[in-house]
Amino acid sequence: MVEPPPTNLWVRVRKGFAMSNLDNPLVRDWEQWYSSRPDYVARMVDRSSRVLFHVVEEVERRKMPAEIVLLPMIESAYNPQAYSRAHASGMWQFIPSTGKLYGLQQNWWYDGRRDIVAATSAALDYLEKLYGMFGNWELALASYNWGEGAVGRAIARNQARGLPADYESLNMPNETRNYLPKLQAVKNIIADPARFGLTLADIPNESYIATITTPRHIDVELAARFAEIPVEEFRFLNPAHNKPVINANAAETIVLPKEKVEVFQRNLANHTEPLVSWHAYTVKPGERIEKIAAKHDITVSELKRVNNLGDRSRITTGQPLLVPVKAGAALNLPDLPAPAMTKARVTKTRYVPKSRRGAVQKAVQRQDAPKHPKGRKTTTASAKAAPSAKKAKVATPAKKAPAGKESVRLAEHR
Repeated sequence: MVEPPPTNLWVRVRKGFAMSNLDNPLVRDWEQWYSSRPDYVARMVDRSSRVLFHVVEEVERRKMPAEIVLLPMIESAYNPQAYSRAHASGMWQFIPSTGKLYGLQQNWWYDGRRDIVAATSAALDYLEKLYGMFGNWELALASYNWGEGAVGRAIARNQARGLPADYESLNMPNETRNYLPKLQAVKNIIADPARFGLTLADIPNESYIATITTPRHIDVELAARFAEIPVEEFRFLNPAHNKPVINANAAETIVLPKEKVEVFQRNLANHTEPLVSWHAYTVKPGERIEKIAAKHDITVSELKRVNNLGDRSRITTGQPLLVPVKAGAALNLPDLPAPAMTKARVTKTRYVPKSRRGAVQKAVQRQDAPKHPKGRKTTTASAKAAPSAKKAKVATPAKKAPAGKESVRLAEHR
């Protein structure tokens, strides 16, 4: 007799776990971190509930271990709108270059790294490639975090010294050292939440979303109204569409709750008014934002809100802005490149194991201490005045260290 499929998707996920378990102090640290934040875990599970079935289906279709399903929990807490200071975006946290390499289109209107369907496919393609390179999932996942080149060089260094070349034997940055323990901690919690004093909401073992293609431009708010869902829900399912209007030339796909597809299509077919109320305008030389707002019968504050401009943001010649479409005006929705990223120095708070804290703190004190002329000794007073190593901030779940641990600033490796 064939066993019926489970009604709870978590049962299916647990049955698919196939990776070897890690058991070390870092795993226990992260178990404590997550289990002491039940509200955070509940929000993460709630966000995952909309897309988890799709990810499970894709992972199983590729015969990958179910632990991969949990990867967005440590990357972004399953937030498809997540954006890091290193310019990684989406629930799989692609940086722009890797996203382009795996077919994720990025332009002014649309960022495929935030597309919950397209980015899932791209992430699994990338992970399959990494597994093919290294032959085990621990090194593949380390490469997803640190980069395959860095992992390959670390393996080569160990091999040259006659040392083991497995994940736990490699010399790697603290973020990567914590990466698999975080995943293992989440796996342990999903496997047996009661052991950690947690309760996971059931997720139905059935699809929640469906994708449709619309060849027509349409306002985001109007699309949500056609689907008869809150605009916040529509934006959560379609975070890749960066603007209040969906440019069908940039990306034709819309994600909807599957039970809303029919009503969306019916309402779209019955709609006789314009579908778009915003289009692009290019700033002319010498134009101020006040003049542009007045020209298009919109307040400055509304123009800034629609274009995500802060109070101190300046507009420049040639910059595209969204403005209201005037009656009878030709619609202007041109192909526009993604905005240039600002280059910023990225620092991160890293976990430092207890065994190394004293040495690291002394090293940081030496680095930060005032310089003295050659041959001149540091006085007791000046030594006391030297800055000490910074204490860790409260960790944010996706990238930082367990709460209460001392840390130092290290360079960004990813």
